This record gives sequence, C-alpha cells and structure tokens, in this order.
Amino acid sequence: MCDYSLEMYGSRPAREGELYVTTRFPSGSIGFASPGDPRTPVCVQCDTKVVLTDVPPAMQRTYGIGPEVETVFAQRETGLYRDGLRLQGGRFVSLQDLPPGVGAFVPSLLERSAEKRVRIPEAVG
Repeated sequence: MCDYSLEMYGSRPAREGELYVTTRFPSGSIGFASPGDPRTPVCVQCDTKVVLTDVPPAMQRTYGIGPEVETVFAQRETGLYRDGLRLQGGRFVSLQDLPPGVGAFVPSLLERSAEKRVRIPEAVG
C-alpha cells in the first residue's frame, strides 16, 4: 500500500530482494524508494515482511531494536499517514517516524510465500 500522501506520484510495487531506503518526498511524506530512483515511491502490500537495515542508534534506543530488524508492513485504519511497520512486540511505527536513509528490503513477497506453502500431491500411477 502507499499512503494517500504519496498517491500524487507515480508509484510501483515492491520487488522481492530489492533494496530500498526511506525517502522524504516533495510532499514531505516519508516512504520507501529505490536508491536508483528516489522520486518513485515503492508500495508494499500489508502483512509483507520488511527487514530494516542501517537503523540509526537513536532509533535503536527509542524502539529497543538492533541495527537490523525484521518487521511486518502494516496500515492503521485512520489518519492521513496510515502506512507503517509492526515490530515483533506488536508496536506500530509509522513510516513518518522513520528518518530518511534507513535501509529496507523485502525478503519474499506474499504471493510467493503462499506458493511455497501449497503442497501439490505427487501423481500416483
């Protein structure tokens, strides 16, 4: 998903394994972008695993996390800025509370995760 505040920009969906960075867009909103294309917001589907990297020390202290942390992309029901990340303890962190320059990647997309869980029985015969 992409926050309403980023809908004015051409966006694209996240890609498995691609590296992103938190970016402040001209609207003032913070979202994910590819380092090679900092003007295009990258939209992440809810419930997708997102690994943050290069977490600044101040943010590590505030949230009790390390320099790299696994999160889940989530969305609040209300407010202009709905997009965020759910930490392992269940705490929601708005993308707007992340400083620009935090690295991120999506280790696997939901569609592919679902495919991996489906077991097709072998044909008998």
